[in-house]
Amino acid sequence: MAEGLRERKKRETRQRIADMAMGLFMARGFDNVTVAEVARAADVSVNTVFNYFTTKEDLFADRHDVAVDLPVRVLRERARGESAVAAFRRDFLDAIGTRDWRHGLNPGADVFARIVDDSPSLVARMRVLQEERETALARALADELDADPDDLTPRLAAAHILTTTRALTDYALRRQLAGEPWESVEPGLRAAAERAFELLERGLGALGELGELGEGPGEQGEGQDHDREAKSQA
Repeated sequence: MAEGLRERKKRETRQRIADMAMGLFMARGFDNVTVAEVARAADVSVNTVFNYFTTKEDLFADRHDVAVDLPVRVLRERARGESAVAAFRRDFLDAIGTRDWRHGLNPGADVFARIVDDSPSLVARMRVLQEERETALARALADELDADPDDLTPRLAAAHILTTTRALTDYALRRQLAGEPWESVEPGLRAAAERAFELLERGLGALGELGELGEGPGEQGEGQDHDREAKSQA
């Protein structure tokens, strides 16, 4: 069904308000911007802002519903015969290559992260978002598995998968916030993602057997050289 004129104008107004708000937040920080200032920048009234966004935090997290639904889409749109973990591995590696926003790897994500870190209310809001994403994914997994209400498998699987992707994103953001360019961050992030999803595929029971998971490039070879040197000295 084609979008009507009224619906299009409402969508455009909402987007303009969100864009103006994000521009102000990025320039001055979330806590230093008022809703009245956002309204003036978007050339609307304060009441109009609140007609579209219930809270000031909603202005920052204007894609909340989309973000909550993304993990469910990865699960449901995976290829036939592809496991859930394999689907998220493929999706995360694709986001690295395309620098897509869905995993927080887009240009400017480090600025976004800094704004969140500087605002306790946004930290709390992002925590709620993460919980909703896990709940939605767990529900979708439970539907696929036809799991009993008391079966913790869907909940545990969702938590493991999304904690992994979140930890990988945090790893990339920490390095960028420390001043590293993306070109320097990407190879290490890709290697870390491969190791992390291998761990998910094999399960934590094999953790003691995967000593290489904690080793950076060259570390395993350096350890072997050290062992050979120790043997030759003996």
